[in-house]
Amino acid sequence: MAAKNEVLAVRVKGKAIIGERVFDAPRELVWQAWSDPDIITLWWGPRGFSTTTETMEMKPDGIWKFIMHGPDGHDYQNKVIYIEVRKPELLVYRHAGEDENEEPVRFHVTVNFDKHGRKTKLSMRMEFETIEELKKVEADYRAIEGLEHTLERLGEYLLKNQKF
Repeated sequence: MAAKNEVLAVRVKGKAIIGERVFDAPRELVWQAWSDPDIITLWWGPRGFSTTTETMEMKPDGIWKFIMHGPDGHDYQNKVIYIEVRKPELLVYRHAGEDENEEPVRFHVTVNFDKHGRKTKLSMRMEFETIEELKKVEADYRAIEGLEHTLERLGEYLLKNQKF
């Protein structure tokens, strides 16, 4: 019997989009999928998108610059600035759109990797400055669905890349 991953919730609470999921994978493997630039490009983003990492320096004040290639041919430049990195339990970063070539979407993200025996509970909170900004991102980019897809794709990657 194959291992299963369980979606607990993707929801809006105040100015935040929150995604929670339990992966049937060790925390170290889930962390590696998030921290290895060669691996994250295999699953990051909504279905139909691909990702190219230009640079990834996972440390406080380090930067992850990447391009999400949309199914419509549009490229979305992204920049993440890491605030706190505690391997393998916590990532805190901000998604910045400080350059005119990058998407103008700004938010703060906290990702917790909680160990549950052999499984990992991942909690991702994307906090926006205002409710209006959250609504705009949802309307323009379908952020809730995008987070659901991203976590599903991570789960698929983890199931394919571990030994039972």
